[in-house]
Amino acid sequence: MARPTRDDLASAAGRRVPDVLGPGLAVLFCGINPGLWSAAVGHHFARPGNRFWKALHQGGLTPRLLAPDEEDELLALGLGITNLVERATAGAADLGAAELREGGARLAAKAAAARPRMVAVLGVGAYRTAFARPGAAVGPQPDPIGGSAAWLLPNPSGLNAHYQLADLAGAFADLRRALDGQSR
Repeated sequence: MARPTRDDLASAAGRRVPDVLGPGLAVLFCGINPGLWSAAVGHHFARPGNRFWKALHQGGLTPRLLAPDEEDELLALGLGITNLVERATAGAADLGAAELREGGARLAAKAAAARPRMVAVLGVGAYRTAFARPGAAVGPQPDPIGGSAAWLLPNPSGLNAHYQLADLAGAFADLRRALDGQSR
């Protein structure tokens, strides 16, 4: 995957990254929105400092470390990716509350159509706003999303200093254990 240029990044604003979505998913991961780097290269969680792929592997959800341009391999593992807000921005802080709430409704519709066993939202603040749950914390959530069980994970961005990689991997492992414990 080629490193995007400054011009590539500037022209990526507003673009979307296609969902990785299919039938029979165990988990549909939902990011906040694509960053400019991800939109420029066309793959989810693609910025080099993003820890999604490492946490996914270290949490036991993939048999090997996948690269962002291998994201389609997730489908065979029962995993998918979407975003609350589809448009790319320089940062999640560029999104308003109304846009996040609209994204929550769109996510519920996607989940209702795809019927994953679980929807895992990556980003505590975005989840709290999108689903009007100001006290939500990492882990299982009481209300389903589009009929699927809901789980909240920390944002894997390298900018999220509250969670180191080991903490993220632990949160992903908790999700995996919950899936293992669900009736199939």
